[in-house]
Amino acid sequence: MIELVIASRCIDCDRCVKVCPTNVFDAVPGGHPVIARQQDCQTCFLCELYCPTDALYVGPDCEQPEPVDEQAIAQTDWPQQYRRDSGWGKNRQDHPNEIWYMQHMLPEAMTIRAGDEQEGPAAPAGNLP
Repeated sequence: MIELVIASRCIDCDRCVKVCPTNVFDAVPGGHPVIARQQDCQTCFLCELYCPTDALYVGPDCEQPEPVDEQAIAQTDWPQQYRRDSGWGKNRQDHPNEIWYMQHMLPEAMTIRAGDEQEGPAAPAGNLP
C-alpha cells in the first residue's frame, strides 16, 4: 500500500497522480502530490515505476497501512529497489510494456520517460508483446 511521498525527492511532476489506476493521489498546485485515498491503493506499484526520482514508498502489505519513518526509508534503497529490479531505473533498456503504456494510455501525460533526466518524447512504440 502506498505509504509515503518523500518530500526531499519529489519534483512535483504529478506522474503518480496520472498513472494511478485507483486515483489514490491528489495533485497540489505548486506542491507535492498527496496520498488522498490510501485505502484505495491496490499495491500495483505503477506510481513507484513511473516516479523519476524514487520519491514514493509503497509498503509490501496491500491490506493495511504501516507506520513509516520518512528519514529512515530515504536512507535505504527501498524506494528505488522496485524500479531497479524491474528494469525501469537509470541506464536501463526501454521496456516494451512501458513504451506501449506511455504512448497508448498516457500520451498527453508523459513528456519524460521514467528514469530519464531530460524532457522529450517517448521512444517509438512497437506492438505490446
